[in-house]
Amino acid sequence: MLDAPDLGPTVAGQHIDIRLTAEDGYTAQRSYSLASGTGAERIEVTVERFEDGEVSPYLVEDLGVGDPLEVRGPIGGWFVWRREQTEPVQLIGGGSGIVPLMAMIRTHEATASAAPFRLLYGVQDPTRIYYRDELARLAGPALAVDLRYSRRAPAGLPVGRIGAAELASTTIPSAEAPTVYVCGPTGFVEAVADGLLALGHAPERIRTERFGPTG
Repeated sequence: MLDAPDLGPTVAGQHIDIRLTAEDGYTAQRSYSLASGTGAERIEVTVERFEDGEVSPYLVEDLGVGDPLEVRGPIGGWFVWRREQTEPVQLIGGGSGIVPLMAMIRTHEATASAAPFRLLYGVQDPTRIYYRDELARLAGPALAVDLRYSRRAPAGLPVGRIGAAELASTTIPSAEAPTVYVCGPTGFVEAVADGLLALGHAPERIRTERFGPTG
């Protein structure tokens, strides 16, 4: 959680850049999607620690209350959900790609929006579910949640990646003209986007954000 009053208002789906500067002047910068909802007083990012990372170990292990950070943003105007939107919304996330989608879900709840929301979320196994308890609490008439496991699933549930069959059976049909937000690793996003096009979704209604290695 960051106090960043100089950033101005944020919109669900945007991201920020965080830059660290070492004592010798070396700098490292990474982009992080905002997990906090539109207009939150304190912005929130969700950081996955990478063993050989230059930024994430510091943010996860060393950063303390009151420590300063250099932050730029908010950034982005395409991969966003605004509370004025009333059309159905299909969210599709892979792994930590849930983060900007969570900002949309939190904004949807905070504004009591009547827009239908549905989430299809793919993870490796049950221990890798981000925001597990919050999603369980929010799941219901206002937010349909479908989980898929690619490596290990709870007893009785299938194991496999999100593919054409899952997209056809668990997402809002193209006939309802939803806006679809897809976020995750590059390969995941490209495969999902291709699958959505094959199901008849209009290209302009598919919004994607992807991430990959920084090296």
